[in-house]
Amino acid sequence: MRRRLNHKKVSVAGIQMDLEDRLTTAENVEISSLTRTRAIAEGLVANLIWASSFVLVKIALEEIGPLTAAGMRFFSAFLILFPFMLRSKNIVLPRSGRVWLRLFLIGLSSYTIGNGALFWGLIYLPAVTASFLMSLLPLMIMFAGSVWLRETPSRWQIMGVFVGLSGSALFFSPGLEAGEPLGVALVGVALIAFMIFGILGREIARDRVVDTLTLTAIPLAFGGGLLLLIGLIVEGLPSFSPITWLIILWLALINTAFAYFIYNRSLQFLTALEMNVLLNLLPFATALLAWILLGETLIFIQILGMIVVVTGVIFVQARSI
Repeated sequence: MRRRLNHKKVSVAGIQMDLEDRLTTAENVEISSLTRTRAIAEGLVANLIWASSFVLVKIALEEIGPLTAAGMRFFSAFLILFPFMLRSKNIVLPRSGRVWLRLFLIGLSSYTIGNGALFWGLIYLPAVTASFLMSLLPLMIMFAGSVWLRETPSRWQIMGVFVGLSGSALFFSPGLEAGEPLGVALVGVALIAFMIFGILGREIARDRVVDTLTLTAIPLAFGGGLLLLIGLIVEGLPSFSPITWLIILWLALINTAFAYFIYNRSLQFLTALEMNVLLNLLPFATALLAWILLGETLIFIQILGMIVVVTGVIFVQARSI
């Protein structure tokens, strides 16, 4: 009789533990889903902020050289973030030369080469065209990420990327105007640099070898400082109006320090492809701002291409939302 009672007690205890495990698993799944949704929202906010960069940079380039403008933007962003690094108690600095090297390569690829080439390309391209060229980045990220990070995309994600590329083909089907091929080539260099940035940034964020603030600030110091030095040597000391100063400050504070911080934080939960495919949404916001501030317009086939691109974005992101 006692054995039966003990057996019943053990059975009840086992059932209770199983229920607790299931509840804990369900809670973890819910938290994971909420975390992922927040990460996608932060990535979307960062990319929408960056959409305004193309328009603001076009305005600033009327008075300042592209290399100096980019260097001032990114190094100023580091100066804005540096006091927060000094006051933060959660700073995790790199503990090996390998991590320091990767942070330097992130800064070199994104801020020195990538944005230097992008700013230069904006001299020859409309803001919307430069923004839309960034839609090629997810394809590059997909192949590089599968090799370097071993983040194999699903069939839906692969289909989504190629749907987005078909939208890009529609957008550029009217052809390019004189001078634009050079701008496309410069943005092509920027795309390769941004691919390296996306892969290395995702690797460090995923493994959490440094904190988000360090991952944001240190590459800005390396890349922005080097680009500013090159810009001052090549283009000389700048002289421009208070409006341009205000644009550079806004680009440093909002479009760089804040946007890159939430971008790097979201990289902890999103793959490199999932994050960078959000870039395909940039042209819509850029097109609206360019139409209002620069007078740039789009024809029907280009608008159709942008709609197709958004369809591709939905395919990629719907994998596990």
